[in-house]
Order: sequence, then structure tokens, then C-alpha cells
Amino acid sequence: MTFPRERGRESETGRESMATTPATMAKEESRGMHGGENGGENERVRTAEMLMRVVPMGLCVAALVMMLRNSESNDYGSLSYSDLGAFRYLVHANGICAGYSLLSAIIVAMPRPPTISRAWTFFLLDQVLTYTILAAGAVSTEVLYLAYKGDVAITWSRACGSFGGFCHKATASVAITLAAAACYMVLSLVSSYRLFSRFDAPVACTSKGIEDPGFQE
Repeated sequence: MTFPRERGRESETGRESMATTPATMAKEESRGMHGGENGGENERVRTAEMLMRVVPMGLCVAALVMMLRNSESNDYGSLSYSDLGAFRYLVHANGICAGYSLLSAIIVAMPRPPTISRAWTFFLLDQVLTYTILAAGAVSTEVLYLAYKGDVAITWSRACGSFGGFCHKATASVAITLAAAACYMVLSLVSSYRLFSRFDAPVACTSKGIEDPGFQE
């Protein structure tokens, strides 16, 4: 008579395990989606990265608008940013970087699990945009130096003596552009650290298709 009773206990235990399994699975799924204890930390990191991408967007827009409005006319003639190729490049570079910063900030704000393709995309684009905005700031700085100091060897006269207002606005725009370049340098370091710290290096294969363990971490 004890066997039926034990079978009843076993069936009740089985029902309890079946009843608690969905709840446990739901908790584990929720914990996996939100990262468990690391969910709050990941949220703070994502918010910080989003702000780091929004800041250079504001700087690029400010430098862009300031340079677009930079023109001066007086008794010596008229001068505009469009007369100088370096300043035109600075305007285009700031526009591209501002659009990329906005798009990347929106993507970072979305709560998605990290993937290697996404990490590689951010790493490569951050590198490209960093060099783009840095080159714009460097070449514009060189043009400003010639405008302030001149160069007798190439018969480049000092234009800022006659167009002081134009040079002051151009200097402010270039300074803001260099500040945006510094922000992109930080973003490049962050994206590179995130890529190479979370994901393993690609496995190198020999000509025979055999994996070489010397290249593995």
C-alpha cells in the first residue's frame, strides 16, 4: 500500500516542478535581457557613451555654422570661407561628423546585446571620422597661420591685417573643430578597447587550413 502513496508524492513533486519551471525560466530570461546585476552598470555605460557621442555633434554643428556665416567685406575687398579650399573641407568634414555622431548616438541608446559586427563597425567608423575631422582642423590651422603671419617666400601676404573679423571667426571655428577631434580620439580609444577586450582575435590559418595556435590568445 505504500507504493501508490509514493507514486502520488512523485506525481505531486513532478507537478510542482512543472509549475515552477516556467516562472524560473521567465526570471532567467528577464535576467539575461537586463543583464542581471550588471544591468544597471551596462545602462550607465551606455548612457555615458551616448553622451560622449552627442558632445562632438554639438561641437561640429557649432563650428559648421560659425564657418558658414564667416564672410567680411570692406575697402580692401570681400573674403568668404568659400574662397579657401581648407575652410570648405572643414565645413564638409564637420557636417559629416555631426551626422555620424547623431546616428551613432541613436544606435548606442538602443538596448541591444553587443555583437562583434557592431563592435567592428563602430571601431572602423570612429577611426575614419577621427582622422577626417583631425585633418580638417590641421589644414585649417595651417591656413590661419599663413593668414596671420604670411609667407614672403610664396608671396602670401598677411590677410588678417585687413580682414580681422574674418580671421577671428575662423580661429574660433577651427578651435571648436579641434575640440571635436579630441572627443573623437577618446571615442576611438573607447571603441577599440571595447572591441579587443570583449572579443577574441581572429584565428589565423595556415595554407593547409590548419589553425595556428600561436596566434590565439
